[in-house]
Amino acid sequence: AVPGSLTLSPSWVLSGAVIAYLGAAAATATSLWRAARLPILAPARPRAWALASEKALKNQAFAGISLLTIAALIAAFGDRLNFGLIAGFTMMGALMFGAALLLPLALDTALKLLSPLANTPVAEWTLADTRQQVPGLSLALMALMLALATNIGVGTMVSSFRATFTGWLDQRLASEIYVTAATPRQAEDVREFLDRQADVTIPLRFAETRLRGAPGDILGVIDHTTYQEGWPLLVSEDDAWARVADGSGALVNEQLWRREGMRLGDPLELLPGWSLPVVGAYADYGNPRGQAMVGQSELTSRVDGLSTLRFSARVAPERVPELAEGLMALGVSRTGITNQAQVKSFSLNVFERTFLVTGSLNVLTLGVAAFAMLASLTTLGAMRLPQVAPVWAMGITRRQLARLELLRAGLCGLLTFILALPLGLAVAWALLAVVNVQAFGWRLPLLPFPLDWARLGLAAVFAATIAAVIPALRLARIAPSNLLKVFADER
Repeated sequence: AVPGSLTLSPSWVLSGAVIAYLGAAAATATSLWRAARLPILAPARPRAWALASEKALKNQAFAGISLLTIAALIAAFGDRLNFGLIAGFTMMGALMFGAALLLPLALDTALKLLSPLANTPVAEWTLADTRQQVPGLSLALMALMLALATNIGVGTMVSSFRATFTGWLDQRLASEIYVTAATPRQAEDVREFLDRQADVTIPLRFAETRLRGAPGDILGVIDHTTYQEGWPLLVSEDDAWARVADGSGALVNEQLWRREGMRLGDPLELLPGWSLPVVGAYADYGNPRGQAMVGQSELTSRVDGLSTLRFSARVAPERVPELAEGLMALGVSRTGITNQAQVKSFSLNVFERTFLVTGSLNVLTLGVAAFAMLASLTTLGAMRLPQVAPVWAMGITRRQLARLELLRAGLCGLLTFILALPLGLAVAWALLAVVNVQAFGWRLPLLPFPLDWARLGLAAVFAATIAAVIPALRLARIAPSNLLKVFADER
């Protein structure tokens, strides 16, 4: 229910608080359990934490692989077993959570593979120190990866939808002007006028019916290239359009095709006593009803009293205003005349406004991930003094250490993005091929947008680097006496 006004339910507040507390407990449980099992003085030694984390990372990776296997099984067999929309979201949850659990081990492996490329002692120490920080940064980097994967997945879905929808509009709205008459008498005048002034007049006839037990429509089409060029077929027999024209076959929209699990040649009852074999299926984005397309002459012969009040006309675009004025002179209202450009502009405007929130969510999720990294890096900053102090004592200045801190954070952000890219594409596929099909009955193609992904990669590196600015500034300005105390404390 949509009440039409802003509401705040106490149950939402309570559920949000419960989720926050459960999430905090889950996030800290592993570290608390590990600390409880370590010797009393070991938690003060970061190296001991790193060694204790290796077994945990392997167990975590096993859990991640198990979840990815579940996601793969649902993707492979969910459609056959008719699991439905819940299975689609379960698959996405298992996919994203499994990949997040695998991230720490994947980052550790990636940093280990980069070690041979380090040609200086400082570079070797930087990579080794980064590996040691992975357990402490794992939750923040998981948040970053999930944010990136979500942005890639949803962004790819929206961009694929936009590109497909724009191309579909260009094909479907092939006629330059559409007219709706108020009465059958006016429709006759409109038909005579368009026959004289337009290049081609296309009557638009349809009848409501029930298709496979659900409400649907039957469209009657004439044998013209406007339909053959403007209605791309997803699957069809070689002579599909010819069979529609001669009344021996019917086309169905993708929603009906998928919902009923149809195959080419299956009989479809259009009206009582009238059935035709299915010779193809066409894309029909946004339509919740089943739809069939037959020859117009066959439809008019089967349905008595089928009036034609709507027409489309092919004409040179520059003649559309002239044609509209002539139609209004016949008494057709301005709202009954729609030109192609107006329909496309309105439709694309609605689309852009509908998905405008996607950009805001992208910024929000990246901001949350960057804040998580800031919190983790700030906490680890004080704990890392025992590792930093010896390097400083050997001649690396505090400013150089601060720059290395920024470099380390940027490297973690870049590696996380590289690992998030395949996950994001898998999420996009799940949204387009599984969730969208189960929810709406039609499937969109997965289109590549490498420039968008590259910009997101730069944003990931930037967010991770910005998160490290405050810890790096603290390190650059730390008093030498604080670093010397490390040696006094014998750590």
